[in-house]
Amino acid sequence: MQRVVIDEPYVPVLPKRGRFWPAVLKLYVPRLLRMGYGVTRVECQHVDRLQASIAARHGILLAPNHCRDEDPVVLGMLARAARTNLFIMASWHVFKQNRLNAFLLPRAGAFSIYREGIDRAAVNTSIAMLEHAERPLVMFPEGFISRTNDRLTDLMEGVSLIARTAAKKRAKLNPPGKVVVHPVALRYRLSGDVGPALTKVMTDLEAQITWPAQGHLPLLDRIYKLGEALLTLKELQYLGAPQSGPLRERIARLIDVVLAPLEDEWAGGRHDDNVNARVKRLRMAILPDLVQSGLPEAERTRRWRHLADAYFAQQLFHYPPDYLGADCPPERLLETVERFEEDLTDKVRIHGNITATITVGEAIEVSPGREGRGAEDPLLVEIARQLRAMLGLAAPGPQP
Repeated sequence: MQRVVIDEPYVPVLPKRGRFWPAVLKLYVPRLLRMGYGVTRVECQHVDRLQASIAARHGILLAPNHCRDEDPVVLGMLARAARTNLFIMASWHVFKQNRLNAFLLPRAGAFSIYREGIDRAAVNTSIAMLEHAERPLVMFPEGFISRTNDRLTDLMEGVSLIARTAAKKRAKLNPPGKVVVHPVALRYRLSGDVGPALTKVMTDLEAQITWPAQGHLPLLDRIYKLGEALLTLKELQYLGAPQSGPLRERIARLIDVVLAPLEDEWAGGRHDDNVNARVKRLRMAILPDLVQSGLPEAERTRRWRHLADAYFAQQLFHYPPDYLGADCPPERLLETVERFEEDLTDKVRIHGNITATITVGEAIEVSPGREGRGAEDPLLVEIARQLRAMLGLAAPGPQP
C-alpha cells in the first residue's frame, strides 16, 4: 500500500504567495515533465477562455480530470501559456513524501487538503482565494488519480460547495464580482511503439508471481492473463475460492465483500455511495485514534489492516472491466500495465514519448444559490458534461 494515509496529527500546509518561486519553477516544468514522467510535448488549447476570465477579474476555479500523477505538473504549462500563476489543492500526503516536496510545493502555490477528515482550513483558504480572485485555483473534482484517461469517475461535491460559497461572497462586493469554473480536459497520447517497454514490464510482473515469462502470448492476452491471476488470488484471499461470472460482477462482488464488514464496524452499516466516498468514510472513522498515542499495538495493527483492505478495494475500483479490447488504443494498455506495476511494487517506471493536451472549457458562471434541489448538482453535471465532450467520452449510461 502506498503511503497515502499518514498517522500523524494533521498540520495544514498553506501556499506561499510570492512570485519569484512560481517564475523559477515554471522554467523547470518542461524538464521535470520530460525527465520525471516521460512527457515530451504539451499542447494547450483554448487558453484564451482562461485569459478572458482573468482579464474580467473573475474568481476562477479550474476543474481538471485526474488520470495521471503528472497532472498538476502538466498544468504548469497551462500557467505558462496563460501568463498566470496557480493555486493547487493537493492531498496532505503529497507534502509528506520528502523534504523537497515539502519545500517546493507551497512555493509553487500548492496547499494541503486533509482527505481523512473535515478540513475547514483548506475549505476556507479555497473560498478566500476565489473571493479575492488572487489566482486561478485548481481543484481535481474526482478527488483521486484514476489512471484511466478514457473514463471519468464521479465528481465530489466539495468543488460546488466551495465555488458557490465564494460566489455568494463575491456577489456582496461593491461592485459585485463573479466566480466561474473552467473544466480542463487533460488528454495523454503515446508516440511510437510502447510494446517492447510494456513487454519488459510484464516479464518483471510475471516473475513477481513466480511465473515464467509469457512471451509466447500477444501483449493484450498477457495483460488479460495476469489480471485474471491477480483477481483470482484476491478472490482466494477474501472469498476462499475463485469466482465465476462476468468480470464486472466479480469486481463489484469482491469490493463489497471487502468493504461491507468494515462498514458494519466503522460506518454504522452504511454501504451506499461510490467506492471512493465509501473508502473516505472508512478512513475518517478508523484513522483518528491511530493519530493519537495509547492504542495497544495489536489494535494499531488491526486498524492498519483495515485501512489496507479499504485501499485495495479502491484500487480494484479503478480497473474498469470493459476498458481493454482488441481495438483499444495503446494508451489503455499502458495505463493498465502501469496500474499492475503500481499495485504490485508501489512504483511506476517511465516510458517516455507522451504528448499531453490541455483543453480549457467554457466558463461556467457559478450561481450563489443552489440551482434546483434534485439528486444531481447542476454545476457538477455541467463540469462533467464539458469534460466528457473535450475528452471524447460518451455520456454515462445507467449505473449497475
